Amino acid sequence: MKINPRDFRVREGDEVNLDKWPTKVERVYKSKQQYRKLLREHVEQLSALQQLLYASNSYAILLILQAMDAAGKDGAIKHVMSGINPQGCQVFSFKHPSAAELQHDFLWRTTRDLPERGRIGIFNRSYYEEVLITRVHPEILRSEGLPDALHKEKTVWRDRYRSISNLEGHLFGNGTRIIKIFLHLSKEEQRKRFLERIDDPEKNWKFSTADVEERKFWKDYMQAYEECLGATSTTDAPWYVVPADDKENARLIVSQIVLEALGGLKMSYPKVSDERRHELQRIRERLAE
Repeated sequence: MKINPRDFRVREGDEVNLDKWPTKVERVYKSKQQYRKLLREHVEQLSALQQLLYASNSYAILLILQAMDAAGKDGAIKHVMSGINPQGCQVFSFKHPSAAELQHDFLWRTTRDLPERGRIGIFNRSYYEEVLITRVHPEILRSEGLPDALHKEKTVWRDRYRSISNLEGHLFGNGTRIIKIFLHLSKEEQRKRFLERIDDPEKNWKFSTADVEERKFWKDYMQAYEECLGATSTTDAPWYVVPADDKENARLIVSQIVLEALGGLKMSYPKVSDERRHELQRIRERLAE
């Protein structure tokens, strides 16, 4: 199977029904050995493109990963970005907002951590939590201290979708390319992974009782994701729905999506002027003495 990122892309204006999006597709690899070889090739290409991104200093990359618990966000970051120079990449995880963060608008805490030009920023969860978990648990919205007028359910989500799209359009216009990935996990596969975390002592730390409690809201989360994906996937900042029941396959798809996005940028190494070239030659001659 050849990976075509467009197969996983949500087109602008589409109504999303996640029941029609697979959580598992034909494997890209035929064996574990081939998987490791393909991933290594992807990582090497990403490393070279990241160096070019840093040198050209024209674009920034923001990779957003959203998913239900145990979908493999941490693993995707660890394996796909394993060859990236840490100096040019930062990962941020956004959990429950602090008291100080709740005193600001819902985009404030994440915009502080947007990547600079020449760098890659990875958001493990993001401002999208404010139209996902906050929608499933409206009591969180009430704790944000918004004026009562903004609590009207018919308008608050629409307004937040618009705010998000406006932010992403602004970032695109200023050189930030946004890659948004939803790791699409089935409820049954999540159950299996939770059991693995319980049965494997080395994975016990990953398990939380709260994760099981959230399974009760699975349908609500799927509805929230469907509306969010449909409302905020644009030509400039598209969503990709990546089947996540096979972790290795998902990593290869994610890495190919990132590769295509980076490879599509007009980047080049800075040109050296004749004056600078002569200067370097003089320095070389001095060092050779």
